[in-house]
Amino acid sequence: MSGAPLVLASASPRRLALLRQIGIEPDAVDAPDVDETPLAGELPGPHARRLARAKADAVSGRHSGAFVLAADTVVARGRRILPKAEDAETARACLALLSGARHRVYGGLAVIAPDGRRACRLVQTMVQMKRLTVAEIDAYIAAGDWQGKAGGYAIQGRAAGFVPAINGSYANVVGLPLAETVAALTGLGFRPGGR
Repeated sequence: MSGAPLVLASASPRRLALLRQIGIEPDAVDAPDVDETPLAGELPGPHARRLARAKADAVSGRHSGAFVLAADTVVARGRRILPKAEDAETARACLALLSGARHRVYGGLAVIAPDGRRACRLVQTMVQMKRLTVAEIDAYIAAGDWQGKAGGYAIQGRAAGFVPAINGSYANVVGLPLAETVAALTGLGFRPGGR
C-alpha cells in the first residue's frame, strides 16, 4: 500500500508548502468544495474535526486507490469561532478581538487510506498575541497578509511580530500539524519518500 498515491484535499498553498518542507510531495492536489459554516452551537474543536473529515470524504470518491489527506484550521477566542477574513473590516475585527489575549488554534486532520481505513486527529495550539496599537493593525491591514486567513492573520508572515509565545505546534497555526500528519499517514501504511 506504500506505493499508493497521495492526494492533498486542500486549496491552501501553505499546506502544500508544509508537506514539501518535510519531504512529502503529493501526487495530486484536489480542493474540496465544502460548506465551512459552523453548525448551531458547534464548538471550535469539533468544528475543525468535522470539516477535515468532510473535506477528505468529498475528495476520496474522486481518487480510488489513493491516500487522501485533508485538514482544517480554526482560530477561536474562547468558544467563539473566528471567521476567515475575506475583507479588511473582518480582519480588523479579528485582530482587535485577539489583541492582548491568548487564543487557540485548532487543527483538524483526516486521512483516508486506499482500503477505506481512516485516521482523524485534533491538534490544539495556544497562541499569545501582544496588545496591538491602532497603527499596527492599520499597517497589517494595508500589507494584505490577512486575506483569506482564519482569524485574520498569518503567523508565518508579518504577524509573527505580534506573537511573543505559542504553546504547541507552530505548523498547526500555519495550517497543518506536521508531526501528527506523518503519524496519521504512516499509521495507515503510507511511507513518505518510500515510493
